Amino acid sequence: MTRLVLIDGSSYLYRAFHALPPLSNAAGEPTGALFGVVNMLRATLKEKPEYVAFVVDAPGRTFRDDLYPDYKANRAAMPDDLRAQVDPMLTIVEALGMPILRIFGVEADDVIGTLALDAASRGIDVTISTGDKDFAQLVRPGVTLVNTMSGSVLDADRVLEKFGVRPERIVDLLALMGDSIDNIPGVEKCGPKTAAKWLGEYGSLDAVIENAAKVGGKIGDNLRAALDRLPLNRQLVTIKTDVELDSTPEQLRLRDPDVDSLRTLYARYGFNQALRDLGGGGDVPAPKEKEPGRARGTGYVAAPAPTETLDPALAARGEYETVLDTAQLDAWIARLQAAELIAFDCETDALDPMRANLVGLSFAVEPGRAAYVPLAHDYAGAPAQLSPDTVLAALKPLLEDPSRPKLGQHGKYDMHVLRRHGIALAGYAEDSMLESFVLNSTATRHDMDSLAARYLGYSTLRYEDVCGKGAKQIPFAQVDLERATAYAAEDADITLRLHRVLHAKVTAEPSLERVYRGIEMPLVEVLATIEANGVLIDAAELRRQSSDLSARMLALQQRAFALAGRNFNLDSPKQLGALLFDELKLPVLVKTPSGGPSTNEEALEAIADQHELPRLILDHRSLAKLRGTYTDKLPDMIHPLTGRVHTSYHQAGAATGRLSSSDPNLQNIPIRTEDGRRIRQAFVAPAGRRIVACDYSQIELRIMAHLSEDPSLIGAFESGQDIHRATAAEVFATPLDQVDTNQRRAAKAINFGLMYGMGAFGLARQLGIGRGEAQDYIALYFSRYPGVHAFMERARQQAREQGYVETVFGRRLYLNEINSRNQGQRAGAERAAINAPMQGTAADIIKRAMRSLHDWLVPHASRALMIMQVHDELVFEVDADFADTLVDAAKSRMTAAADLRVPLVVDAGIGNNWDEAH
Repeated sequence: MTRLVLIDGSSYLYRAFHALPPLSNAAGEPTGALFGVVNMLRATLKEKPEYVAFVVDAPGRTFRDDLYPDYKANRAAMPDDLRAQVDPMLTIVEALGMPILRIFGVEADDVIGTLALDAASRGIDVTISTGDKDFAQLVRPGVTLVNTMSGSVLDADRVLEKFGVRPERIVDLLALMGDSIDNIPGVEKCGPKTAAKWLGEYGSLDAVIENAAKVGGKIGDNLRAALDRLPLNRQLVTIKTDVELDSTPEQLRLRDPDVDSLRTLYARYGFNQALRDLGGGGDVPAPKEKEPGRARGTGYVAAPAPTETLDPALAARGEYETVLDTAQLDAWIARLQAAELIAFDCETDALDPMRANLVGLSFAVEPGRAAYVPLAHDYAGAPAQLSPDTVLAALKPLLEDPSRPKLGQHGKYDMHVLRRHGIALAGYAEDSMLESFVLNSTATRHDMDSLAARYLGYSTLRYEDVCGKGAKQIPFAQVDLERATAYAAEDADITLRLHRVLHAKVTAEPSLERVYRGIEMPLVEVLATIEANGVLIDAAELRRQSSDLSARMLALQQRAFALAGRNFNLDSPKQLGALLFDELKLPVLVKTPSGGPSTNEEALEAIADQHELPRLILDHRSLAKLRGTYTDKLPDMIHPLTGRVHTSYHQAGAATGRLSSSDPNLQNIPIRTEDGRRIRQAFVAPAGRRIVACDYSQIELRIMAHLSEDPSLIGAFESGQDIHRATAAEVFATPLDQVDTNQRRAAKAINFGLMYGMGAFGLARQLGIGRGEAQDYIALYFSRYPGVHAFMERARQQAREQGYVETVFGRRLYLNEINSRNQGQRAGAERAAINAPMQGTAADIIKRAMRSLHDWLVPHASRALMIMQVHDELVFEVDADFADTLVDAAKSRMTAAADLRVPLVVDAGIGNNWDEAH
């Protein structure tokens, strides 16, 4: 549909001016507001609207001044630095090819309102780009609001959600509330909730006026005192939609930009990135911050490229302070105590939070202003710093206060560091990494540097920038305080800035906010606790296993040499390829991206039935992986102080929401092989305790039954049948008690295969049957479970139409290749569209269960610990006489973690080690 973007230029100019630090170019001209508006305009142009207008207020009186002489009487004069940027702004807007509208006698709001309704009546889709709430009265089919700074979008439903009234009642709401900025007095003490309540009860402003006598209390007295001025208020806050204009919407077509003029303007004002995007222009001297603070960043990143959300407040490095004495510390603690949200970050001497020591702490409570408190910088000539004991003692009450919300970027790391330094962080309320992950798990990496580039158009200082690289890299404690402050304070500052952008995006989607607020944020504390608990490892048992694996690997190697008739390097793809395909003439069934013969696992599996050697190589690789990843490595990972192994869980790892782990990776220990089970035997309970393992049974198939609503599948689970046997009975039309082993195996392959998008070819290969026969099996399956087939089609269609699929709880997985012209990419996205809702829902369920069990475990912490989460399984260490109690609690809470159409079932076991507990 043809689109018109109407830009509230006056609003954005003021907002950018007050949001940004006071920037200037090399000549000393102020550029902050100009910089912010230009970035917003470039972001708008990236969307390529057909029509656009940049609307600003004209000087002089308007009809509202005639209606009410005190209209806007309390507004201060425009600051000189802002006034100096108005003409340059209009010059750049003109050069960008945007029509500029300034109509005398009315405000920019009235011009926008007139154009919006006129365009909508002509079938043109209208977007009003503004941050002014008054424009909500214009929202209707074909007219939406977008705040380019925050990324939020308002349609009629979102207006109702945000203000409590529909767009047609916004004028009445504003009349009751008044507007202090425009000096319009409303009903005293009447805020948006009270106004919305009255309008909900009586229906309109006129009806509120008629029923004013019924409103009790002091607020009722205030309403009755304001009755005479409410009709005038309504006139003042109503946006005119009948202004006489020389331009029609169709005359506002976006023109080609004047590139030469833009190049000159961008060079003059130091907008480097904008200049580079034009092409053919190099860098120019960057803008400088006026009145620099005591310790700021050492570089300035000029105008960023248009991004998904471009907040001009984030363009420059902020005013960063190095805290070196108690007076500064006390002043910052006072700021932190008064803040609505505290952004913080820890600087340490190691990546492992279980071993890292504090080097310093940084804080921010408003964009562009942050502090770094160094604690352990020890380079030659380093200034005296406050003692860690003094700083931590002063901060401890604040950081441990659950009523003071904190914000971090991957704050779980900082929780560990602070805990090890005697502070139990409480009130951890927001995490910018998790906001990004919930918003779009596949859009970008979720580290701070990547997020700043994507959402802020901001290039952060990297660790390598201040510490160096490779052999010349120095510890952070050796970095001079000016550069350390630039880096560390920026971390807190950018975290806060990211939160402001990402939080607006997440909260604009209620389902995503529920995932963030109800699943991901509550899990941070749980994972930190599990990681800190750790798991006891029998190092002697692992060493015995390593010795055994080495002996078996040697035997396999000798057998491989005998088959080849000579020695060769089993780990060399080149030597192995020459042996298999050149000498033994085995067929090349899998190729590398460059077209050569592959010797990866898939390739060897494909020819393992044609010669003994490929299977020997696969077995050798499997044993080598177990030895290198687990039996050799785990003993070295035992913490010297705790005597336990502490893995790290990653919430923002798998796109579906599944947790992953590293150092060690617990998710990849084989469960179906004897060697994998032996490794689990080394995960042990200390004397007097037991290991308890609780595992969801066939959870993804149960979610499939819930999502598909297939009566036969639901019936099988409700009756407690063996689902694979029940499927075999359906597919092969065989009585349940007569299903044989092969039929059950085929049914199991179909059940799981379809969830992962397996087609006839894959099923045929897995079952060792012909492709035609496999296709018949799939057809039989869908004929017996038509609801499953319908669900799969719905999932593909939703993905094609919306670009994403959702879990039961509203988590989204975006599928960027779903409409790709590349058949392979498209097919992969279609498989993901089917599987992701099940995998993601399973992830959501176990996360909810973990939080529930964590809360139950808190008063029993001396008797039981949650120590691992692996796939659909939770593992505990518990006093032997408390194990049965724990099993009952775990089953109860795990089965109650979701309300599906079929029951959730949890299998539990108790043993001296992890393997025995299965």
